[in-house]
Amino acid sequence: MKVITTLIVLTLFNFGFGQKKFDRTVVEKFQKDLNTEYADAKTSPLAAEDLAKFKSLDFYPINEKAFVVAQFTRTAKEKPFGMKTSTARKPMYVKYGEVRFQLEGKEFNLNVYRNIEFSKIEEYKNDLFLPFSDLTSGKESYIGGKYIDLKIPTGNTIAIDFNLSYNPYCAYNHKYSCPRVPLENDLAIAIKAGVKKFHD
Repeated sequence: MKVITTLIVLTLFNFGFGQKKFDRTVVEKFQKDLNTEYADAKTSPLAAEDLAKFKSLDFYPINEKAFVVAQFTRTAKEKPFGMKTSTARKPMYVKYGEVRFQLEGKEFNLNVYRNIEFSKIEEYKNDLFLPFSDLTSGKESYIGGKYIDLKIPTGNTIAIDFNLSYNPYCAYNHKYSCPRVPLENDLAIAIKAGVKKFHD
C-alpha cells in the first residue's frame, strides 16, 4: 500500500506562507501547480482510469473573503500523539498551537499540528499542518475534509488562505493512507474555497 505523507504536498506547494494580505496570483499559481501535478502520471494520485480523462480539478471561485489573518497562540506542554488515518497507520503529531479568526462575522478556532518526523528534517522543521472540515464536507467538498499547509509564524498572527485548501490523496484513490480531521477542527460554517470534491 502506498502511503501519502504531508511531505509530498509540502514540497510541491511551499509558497505563499509569508503573505499578510490576499494575493490572487498566489491562488492562481496554486491551482495551476496542482493541476500540473495531477495531470502527470509520475506525481498524480489519480487512478489510471481517472488520469486518462483528467483535465482539471474543480475549484471554488477564488474568494478573497476566504483569506484571514488569524491570532496565533502557541500551546505548551502538548504531548505527541498518533493521529488517526484512513488506515491503521498513526503518524506522530503534536498540537503546536491554536488559531482564532473571524468569517462572516463569527469567530472560529482551529488547532494546528506539527509532524514529529518532519520536524527533525531541516527543510521542513518550520512546517505546520492544518486539517479541517466544514459544512460543505460531504456535499460540495470531500467528505473527509481538507488540508492547508502553513509555516510557524514569527509573531502572534498567521495568514490562512482557505483558497489554498486541498483534498487528501484519499479523495482520489483508496490506496493512500491519509490523516483524518480531528473532531475539534470541524467548523460550523460553509467555506466555499479551495478544491471541491472529485467524484459525486
